Order: sequence, then C-alpha cells, then structure tokens
Amino acid sequence: MAAPSPGYSISLRVETPVSFTATSDIATAVAGTGAAVTGLDVIESHHRFMTVAVGCDTVDAAHAERVREAVDALEGITVHEVTDQTFQLHEGGKIETTLRVPLRTRDDLSRAYTPGVARVCKAIAEDKDLARLYTIKKNTVAVVTDGTAVLGLGDIGPEAAMPVMEGKAALFKQFAGVDAWPVALDTKDTEEIISIVKAIAPAYGGINLEDISAPRCFEIEARLREELDIPVFHDDQHGTAIVVQAALTNALKLTGKKIEDVTIAVAGVGAAGTAIIKLLKASGARHIVAAGRAGIIERGSQHADANRQWLADNTNEEGFSGSLKEAVVGRDVFIGVSAPNLLDEADVAAMNEDSIVFAMSNPDPEVHPAIASKHAAIVATGRSDFPNQINNVLAFPGFFRGLLDAGASDITDEMLVVAAEAIAGTITDEELNPSFIIPSVFDPEVSLRVAAAVAEVATPRS
Repeated sequence: MAAPSPGYSISLRVETPVSFTATSDIATAVAGTGAAVTGLDVIESHHRFMTVAVGCDTVDAAHAERVREAVDALEGITVHEVTDQTFQLHEGGKIETTLRVPLRTRDDLSRAYTPGVARVCKAIAEDKDLARLYTIKKNTVAVVTDGTAVLGLGDIGPEAAMPVMEGKAALFKQFAGVDAWPVALDTKDTEEIISIVKAIAPAYGGINLEDISAPRCFEIEARLREELDIPVFHDDQHGTAIVVQAALTNALKLTGKKIEDVTIAVAGVGAAGTAIIKLLKASGARHIVAAGRAGIIERGSQHADANRQWLADNTNEEGFSGSLKEAVVGRDVFIGVSAPNLLDEADVAAMNEDSIVFAMSNPDPEVHPAIASKHAAIVATGRSDFPNQINNVLAFPGFFRGLLDAGASDITDEMLVVAAEAIAGTITDEELNPSFIIPSVFDPEVSLRVAAAVAEVATPRS
C-alpha cells in the first residue's frame, strides 16, 4: 500500500458520547485503516455528546471512504461531515490581486486614477520603456498554458490546468516576490498561441510557458524569444534542466567524478529531457545517450522533428544502438524524465560503481528509490516523500527575480548554468551528503542566490 499523503488529507466532523475514551477510539480506528492522524480536537462539549474534529492523511479517495466507514462503525459515534482538505484549499482559487498603494483619500484617487494618471500615460506613450518603471510590468510574469501537458495528467484542457497555474503563480510570489498571473488559452494552435502571447506581452515583464506539449512547446518558445523584447522561459524545459544540473553538480562532487568524464543515459526526449541534455552539454558533459520509447537515439539518424534531430546530431558519439536497459550497463549516471518502472534492481546493479540515479517520473519513478539505493551511491526523485527532491521551484522564482531586476530581454545558456551553480552552492561541503545534494525548497537563500547570479550575467535591454 502506498504511503498516506497530504495531497489526500481529509477532515471529519464526528459526534461522540461524552467519554474519556472517545478520542482514543477514533484515533485507533483511523490508524487501523493505514491513515496518518494529523490532528484530533474536541471542538464542542455538551452534557450528552461531544463534537470531535479529526484530520488525517490518506492514500486516495477510496482510502478516505474507508476511514469514514471505520469511524462510523464505532458504537455510539456518528460521522456528520467529511471534507477533502485539498479541494477546500482550492475553493475560490489560490491567488488574488491586492493594492500596493493606498486609496484612502480624494488626493490618493486623483494621483492613482484620473486626472493624475493621464500624465503617466502620456510619458509612457512617448517612451514605451517607461512601462517597466511605472506599471506592473516591472514585477509581473504571465504564466501561459494551453493545458496540453499538465503534470502527469496530459491534455486536460485550459480550465483543468488552472489550479496548477494558480499554484505556479503562488510559488512565484512566495519564494521570490514576483507577481504572476495565469493565462489559460483555449487553443492548441501554435500560431494562435504565439499571436496571443505577443498581443498580451505589453503588460508583462516576462513570459513563463507552462505545460504545453512537445514538440509545439519548442517552436512556441523559440518564436516568442525571437519576436518579443521580454524574456520567455519554458519551465518544463529549463527549470527542470537547471535543478537537475545543480543536483548532478553536487552528486559528482560526492562521488569524485567529473562531468566531462562521466557517461550519462537520459530517458525521455520530450521538453524536459532535451533541455536537460542541452544544459548538460553546455556545462561540459561529453558522453550522453538519449532514449525514447523505441530505444536509444542513434547518432546520425534522420528525424522529422527538429529537436529529435538535434539529439541525433549531438548525442551518442559512441554510436550505441539498443534499448535503455542495455544502455545503462556500465553508465555512471541515469536521468529519467519519462515513465514509471523502466528499470529494475538488476539494471541499477549493472551501472558503474558509485552510480548516480535521478528517477524523476511522477508520481511513480522510473525505478523505485528504495530499490535504486541498494546499488547506486546517490538517488534523487521528483517526489517530496524521498530525499533529494528535484523540484523546479528551486529555479524559476529566483530566475525570474534576477531577470526582472536586471531588466533583461532574453535568456542565455550562461544564465541557466550560473543558476544551477547557485542552487548547488547553497549546500556547503560540510552539509553535503548522499541524502542531501539539493537544498530544501523552503531555504530562503536559494532564490536570493539564483536571482543574484542571473542578474549578474544578464544583459539589460538597451
């Protein structure tokens, strides 16, 4: 049975007899189902009954129903209400706009709106660059999606993508003070998406493309970067690549290996996998093979997709041909951004001594971390319930903070490299160990270091 998760947390409102054992009976019943009790409180007490609030983490919706049934089955106890705390948190959305300036008096209104605002409008009309100083453009990012590649859910549409986009906007604000707003587009047409983003760009200081399926995401990002004068960042590509590179930097430090010497197998040749490989090469890696569903991409093979062709032209210098399982034999590093259960214990055991395994498919990784750790020196995943979580929130808030602070108009490979170095450098040599190669997402130093590193190498818009 999978472990209980806060993602399936529930609260129960329970009526019990007035008894000293009522709360312990409830806790025992909940624990007996395998749920994790997170809170238990008597919220009302009367002469004939008590009302008890119970909080617990479950595995899934069916498990939550078993918890309700177990508590309801206790003698004299009735469950009156069960609330899914995750859905409750999302009621009305997770973000809102607030005022940065006071509007308490007529004078305030005259400056913030008419007639005073007209003077600012005229100044911007004469010099559009002033919008970066005198509007929200200075600190605001659009989080743009078409809902075609959301988490592990796939093409679920723009409405269903909104909770993720709101969460992204919340993370921007929480970790780097960047204002962000979801822009969910009801179109999958590449040209239409490019046109819409170009049309809304005057209001924003940057564009964060999110959960747009490959290969369209590559063209959309490339075209927007070329045609806009504000930075465009596809987090599924570059955010993932930055954090993977940071984790690998520290993993190699622990194992005493050098990036230019290690052999690397990457599973997954979509947006994330391609970007990871490009950043690895920009950071000095020389021996990389990439695996799609049909096996390793062979050197010099021909592909209709331009990004798949780039991989064929720039990886697998050794000329390897075969499956992923065959490719990991004797490799130093495995990086997975693909699908669950691609490798088993024997595959990891066949890798080189002091191997490094980053199995990042969510929620189920390419190989279970507990199995991989039997043979690999260092294991990382994309999950929060195992050590070494490779999480994009370590990168994108600070990255955009640096871009906005520098007034940058474009994104370069150098920015990606220094961002990865900044994340890796947050962990000191004394702190570094196989279970701690990447800092916590709640470490306040991370976004500050990333922002400073990016701003230092950024070229302000001329």
